[in-house]
Amino acid sequence: MNATEYGFIGIGRMGGPMARRLLDAGFSLIVHDASRAAVDALVAHGAQAASSAAEVADATETVFLSLPTPDIVQQVALGERGVHEGGRVKQVFDCSTTGPMMARTVAAELAKKGIVYLDSPVSGGIAGATNGTLAVMVSGPRDAYERAEPALRRFGKLFHVGESPGQGQIMKLANNLLAAAALVLSSEAVAMGVKAGLDAQQMVEIINAGTGRNSATQDKFPRAVLTRTFDFGFATGLSYKDVRLCLHEAENLGVPMVAGSAVLQMLAITQARFGADSDFTSIARVVEEWAGVEIKPKA
Repeated sequence: MNATEYGFIGIGRMGGPMARRLLDAGFSLIVHDASRAAVDALVAHGAQAASSAAEVADATETVFLSLPTPDIVQQVALGERGVHEGGRVKQVFDCSTTGPMMARTVAAELAKKGIVYLDSPVSGGIAGATNGTLAVMVSGPRDAYERAEPALRRFGKLFHVGESPGQGQIMKLANNLLAAAALVLSSEAVAMGVKAGLDAQQMVEIINAGTGRNSATQDKFPRAVLTRTFDFGFATGLSYKDVRLCLHEAENLGVPMVAGSAVLQMLAITQARFGADSDFTSIARVVEEWAGVEIKPKA
């Protein structure tokens, strides 16, 4: 197989748009995914297809991962026909959210094969992946980071947060805890106002003009709650996974997360009520049911 500049494994809702941005920038790219349709869509856009992660790692020195869970990252990186079996790969940038423990595990195992692992989680959702406005949090050797900067810059704003594996993951978990917390508290506050007779849309506008503004009221409520679509683009199960990983790491570090525990419980309830595949803005639906109101503009 011909050598390519970059490889990309996991081209779903986030990885697909990110890989497309590399192709649009003129980079040669080889891709692999469990979904044949996802692969075919990028092949039609100019990518090469690979039948396994190992085949991607045979074709390029730099491989990006964007996968949904820590277990899948471990399998793709270290399992049969995984990245570690590739003959050309020198560095792996993992854009997944795995938690620091898995990042350190994968980094240590790949290092035995002479492969540098950099955990590089991203934040900004599908819109950020599509528009190249993600926050990209990279931890790992700076020289490896700098070699891949031309590609990384296609994804968004770059932050090199440290040299040690897992530091990027800790930064991402902190971010995602805050994103979920903002959604929980905003849902409770707006539901209270609606039950008292206030207009939900006006409440959101006032909050955004004042000191209570946050990512939920500025973005998620206008796009997915007030519209009643609950389709912001991030699954409840993934948010639950991220907050659970955050609390686990906080416990390991001896950092209390009393409010964080409440956020995790709200995600657990939302997941039980609406399913892991529901959008995490469904948190608002749980609060609505408990309060006996609907968070929507007045007619």
